[in-house]
Amino acid sequence: MTTPPAAAVTAVSAVIASEAKQSPACMDASSPAGNVGTRPTRHRSATDAAPILRVENLSVHFPVRHGVFGTRIVKALDDVSFDVPRGITLGIAGESGCGKSTLGFAVTMLQKLTAGRVIFDGTDLGQLGRRAVRQMRRRMQIVFQDSAASLNPRTQIGAILGQALDIHGLCPGRQRTPRIRALLDMVGLAANFADRFPHQLSGGQAQRVAIARALAVGAELIVYDEPVSALDVSIQAQIINLLQNLQRELALTYLFISHDLSIVRHISDIVAVMYLGRIVEFAPKTSLYAHPSHPYSRALLSAVPVPDPALERARQRIILKGDLPDPTNPPSGCGFRTRCPIAIAACAELAPPPFPVADDHWARCIRVGEPATVSAPGLSP
Repeated sequence: MTTPPAAAVTAVSAVIASEAKQSPACMDASSPAGNVGTRPTRHRSATDAAPILRVENLSVHFPVRHGVFGTRIVKALDDVSFDVPRGITLGIAGESGCGKSTLGFAVTMLQKLTAGRVIFDGTDLGQLGRRAVRQMRRRMQIVFQDSAASLNPRTQIGAILGQALDIHGLCPGRQRTPRIRALLDMVGLAANFADRFPHQLSGGQAQRVAIARALAVGAELIVYDEPVSALDVSIQAQIINLLQNLQRELALTYLFISHDLSIVRHISDIVAVMYLGRIVEFAPKTSLYAHPSHPYSRALLSAVPVPDPALERARQRIILKGDLPDPTNPPSGCGFRTRCPIAIAACAELAPPPFPVADDHWARCIRVGEPATVSAPGLSP
């Protein structure tokens, strides 16, 4: 890495000013380098009137074989709804198998929808044909967890970034090389990385290349599927800082998927907690971490280490019993009731709807607001 991420983005702005006249087709508002020079910087806000992404009653079901002739249905996503305002980060948290990655794939139309709608900037993606969806992917991209596996091992990094440009007809001819250099600069990599192969990169460098590829076509919404879970802690911090710098400079919107609630807390503006294919709690970051209302959210947060030794010793850990239920045969009523420490008989009767907790904060629990369940002992705000 030759340039700090924030300085790299700023440096690219100067390059664009000199190249924009010579390559107008490449340096337009749909390209990341062009974005730095043409888009106004947006401040994060959860109050933007029109969300860039709206998910309505989204379900994704998978049939699985059961026995010799029978089949069962796995409800990977079940009636998921939320809005994402422009320029903010929605964190998706939950344990393995809860449907986080499937949600990311469904939002970017990499997974066929069973029911519901994904509306991106006013366009219902489910109603688009194949070609129209590909064109829309110029504006929405995904960065996968295993960045090395997502890069062609036989192709140099410059060619990998160039392929993204070629697919959408961007930066032809002599415009291509300066653009690839600018993209590498934006993610804190030297220009000579264009001549390297994926096996010559560290994990953090490979993830930077994956981020550059997502930015290459001018994405406005980027889904990050566990982007730092396989990296060392120090490298995680560098990547998270890079993502935040890019978001500020390019007015990007993120869906950040992670099981690490400390990282979700650091980068997110809004947090959705998922369990067994459903969002069980949805709230602004400060509200959820200070006052978690769903028992599953409280259990997850109680497992996050606190850097204060005295507080760490004093706080109470909530231990959940058992594993996730069989997704082909989920419990009746509330899907969490078989592991819930405060479950009552009524929890088995009906699936709980969202109950309001505070402004823009809701939870799927019939016991929300009861005095015995309001506080989460030992959690730091």
